[in-house]
Amino acid sequence: MANILNIETSTEACSVALTGDCSVLANFEDRTGRHHAERLGGYIEQALGAAKEQERKIEAIAVSIGPGSYTGLRIGLSMAKGLAYSLGVPLIGVPTLQILATNVMFNHHGITLESRFAPMIDARRMEVYTCVLDMWLKELMPVQPLILTEDSYSELLNEGPLLFMGNGVEKAKTIIRHPNAIFIDGIQPLASDMLALSEKAYREGRFLDVAYSVPEYLKEFQSTSKK
Repeated sequence: MANILNIETSTEACSVALTGDCSVLANFEDRTGRHHAERLGGYIEQALGAAKEQERKIEAIAVSIGPGSYTGLRIGLSMAKGLAYSLGVPLIGVPTLQILATNVMFNHHGITLESRFAPMIDARRMEVYTCVLDMWLKELMPVQPLILTEDSYSELLNEGPLLFMGNGVEKAKTIIRHPNAIFIDGIQPLASDMLALSEKAYREGRFLDVAYSVPEYLKEFQSTSKK
């Protein structure tokens, strides 16, 4: 496996992980709130220090590319671009919703080859960024902003159990009452869960343009400040 420095800043958590040899070699994270600007630089320095101590050369930078917080995504991608450029290594974009699903795939009991995953990120009001994925991360419902109603995901729920995870779950619980809806609390997108996704992208040569790549916001930024 390649030695990859992974950066995740798409929601409340801020995290950086050094991965290689099929494992997380060093991990630094803050799950308590939006302190990305204050924490990220230090975490990156610590991860680079860990790589130096272990005599590992960083071979790629991976960053959560969205959807998620506008500010968080911009901070993460900006740092990742600068790091990739300065180190002369490729830049990898990892979809945030896949990071959430991967966490549950590897850590939740009862997962089978038939399991289906509905990661969701809070998008304010009654809206979430979401998709539905199978065990091979094939999209059964495309990535989209979705206004939640009691009929959301109904066709997929009628077919069998559907696992929901991410910071949109608390909102969804109050609206979706289908018996096949399984809500998993406390799942955040973290750099340590990017290992398999960033490694696969590296092997397949799926790299971002360091100069021109932008986050996958899904919606245009709308300021909440009063004019």
